[in-house]
Amino acid sequence: LRGALSELDGAFGLMADPGDYLLRFSFVGYQTLYLPISAKAGRTLRLEPVLLPADAQVLEQVTVTSIRSMFQTDIDKRVYNVENSVIAQGGTAIDLLEALPSVQVDEEGNISMRGSGNILILINGRPSSLAAEEAESILAQFPANSIKSVEIISNPSARYDAAGIGGIINIVLKEDQRRGMNGQVELSAGTRNKYTGGINLNYGLPKFNFFANYNYQYRELFELSESQRFSRFGQVSPQLDQDFNTDNIRQMHLLRTGMDFTPNDKLHFGFYFQRNANSRDRLRIYNQRHINDVGLRDSLIVRTLDEEQSAVNLEGGFTFDWDINDQGQKLSFSATYSQNTEARVEFFDQLYYYGDAAQPGRREEQIYGRPDDRSLAVFQLDFELPLGASGKLEAGLKSTLSDFDPRQTFDVLDQQTGALIDIDTITNRFQFHEGVHAAYLMYRNQFGKFGLQAGLRPELTLTDSYEFNTGNTVVNNYFNLFPSLYLSYELGAEESLMLNYSRRVSRPRVGALAPFYNAQDFLNMRLGSPYLQPEFTDSYELGYSKGFNFLLFTGSLYHRRTTDLLTRVFVLQDNNAAVQTWVNANQRNASGLELINQFFLAKWADLTLTGNFFHSEIIADNVQEGFNNENFSWTISLLGSFRAGKWGNFQLQGNYRGPIVLPQGEIEPLYGINIGYRKDIWNRKATIAFNLTDVFNTRVFRIRTEDPRFSQTRIFNWESQIGTLAFTYRFGGFGAQDRPERNGNDVGDDPF
Repeated sequence: LRGALSELDGAFGLMADPGDYLLRFSFVGYQTLYLPISAKAGRTLRLEPVLLPADAQVLEQVTVTSIRSMFQTDIDKRVYNVENSVIAQGGTAIDLLEALPSVQVDEEGNISMRGSGNILILINGRPSSLAAEEAESILAQFPANSIKSVEIISNPSARYDAAGIGGIINIVLKEDQRRGMNGQVELSAGTRNKYTGGINLNYGLPKFNFFANYNYQYRELFELSESQRFSRFGQVSPQLDQDFNTDNIRQMHLLRTGMDFTPNDKLHFGFYFQRNANSRDRLRIYNQRHINDVGLRDSLIVRTLDEEQSAVNLEGGFTFDWDINDQGQKLSFSATYSQNTEARVEFFDQLYYYGDAAQPGRREEQIYGRPDDRSLAVFQLDFELPLGASGKLEAGLKSTLSDFDPRQTFDVLDQQTGALIDIDTITNRFQFHEGVHAAYLMYRNQFGKFGLQAGLRPELTLTDSYEFNTGNTVVNNYFNLFPSLYLSYELGAEESLMLNYSRRVSRPRVGALAPFYNAQDFLNMRLGSPYLQPEFTDSYELGYSKGFNFLLFTGSLYHRRTTDLLTRVFVLQDNNAAVQTWVNANQRNASGLELINQFFLAKWADLTLTGNFFHSEIIADNVQEGFNNENFSWTISLLGSFRAGKWGNFQLQGNYRGPIVLPQGEIEPLYGINIGYRKDIWNRKATIAFNLTDVFNTRVFRIRTEDPRFSQTRIFNWESQIGTLAFTYRFGGFGAQDRPERNGNDVGDDPF
């Protein structure tokens, strides 16, 4: 006795020995059909479409309640179904990612997995060119309740872009394709003035589906930072004592609309358009104290920042899918284009106090402009060819074309004449163009208990940059091959062994390439280098999974070897100012063990416990002697879901992240706990939810830097303890009349 679930289009497959069989076809709401077949050795039997008549029984009303598993695993990725998550309700995509196992977010919004950074972020499988290249800026513009699932791809295959040393995070947005008019309205309010509102509409017809989503966010957030820096080369004021506090006001409007057209069961066309407008007002006050060697204050700088920032991103795309024949051949094409325009102006008022004087001895007023324009075009063609009963050959082409044009101006007000004086050493412009042209070929098959997936991805990268201040042009073109191999073996029922390998690349981002001095804080500056080279990583992974009645266990041993490592280093100037820059270090090695345990304690409770234990080693003595560093670290994450019937659902999430090694020190451990509650009301047409993030207010980042010239400790605390109350109302829906019609069939019959 064997069985199989069909795909959404009715396709299914079964392996069977030669002989005569009786197939039974069944589906809820339809009559069961039986079909005798005869299987012959070495031949594939393909069936004509089987139509199931609708069941004649008429029910007054049926309510079906199901809970999708939070976690699913595939040969090359893990999928977290987060659409019913309570923890991040009313928050942003970045809040949602922080609650997932294996994912960590640092004090600047940088994302890492398994202790490795350089993560490639995709939205619906596509890169994004939103207002900033930093992941935090991109993800903060998507409300958590607009996300259906998150795919964690720790060791991507050749089908995916080779970029992303630490892996790929693909965020899948919600889409509804039910018949008729349906949708939902979402409202939330959080502590200290955090509000979101949105409406999702969908109108489905037999061959057309239209959707439109709008979300608005208003969020006030504070940031606090303290740092102590001690110089070791005999300065008059060897200690720098700094702190700042920041108030941010962010507003975001996200509009997404589109349509799907399915003329028959072979063709599908999709169109979408997205407009994302956001703004940020920021007020920050820096206090910078220079302390002499006997502990007395030599001077104090009070620097006030008043920032206005706005950006508009426009994005559109087209997809085409063609099921060429009944043998499973498929052709897909997609094209997307996005353009982003950002305006950013920062006003500074800086006062100098000397000694213990209460009155300022000098004043400076500065205007710092940082406009930015960028565009991204992506074209992709994919082809699938089935081979035999379980084999498949996949091939494709992809081109990604990026243009970046960041600029900055810096003017100082002459206190006597009132004229603005341009500081040409800071004012600059940097144009960067990057084209990545790729092809891939991938083969997969199942030989009894043995599974194989092998692929090769050639990529040609063409880059050029131009700096206006110096007239310097840098061209960097390179061609690379990126192989991938996945092997699996079924040891028994719900027990398997997996072995995989892939080669990856991380290309320098424009922020690390642009030779700009970041003039926001003259005692803590950043400077890019247009001569940075890409880093390459070879990833190896051995995995084991076993299912029990109450437990699903997955374990992975992994090793990553990275050459030409892109990393940040700090250089101390003679005036005790630090400059952060990017360099290519020799090598980084990371080896670890990841354990994922899903406990099904009862029908009303389940727990997911994840542990990642790894050793990291950085070899950077090519940058400076003594820049080698290593440590052992770990992350532990717990996610529990508890269903209390009519009382609602509860969630508990906690994580602990151990120290992270840097060339000149480490990021110290961090932990936090979140709780959430959700309850359906009004006959399940509405939902109320409450969550509290960072219950004990422990998510404080501490970074320690050690260097022969100086030592520094920094504490950074952004607002993380937030309570949110959310309300969702659903309308529309579908009943018996909403079954899909294909090829002109009567409403009562569906192709199975």
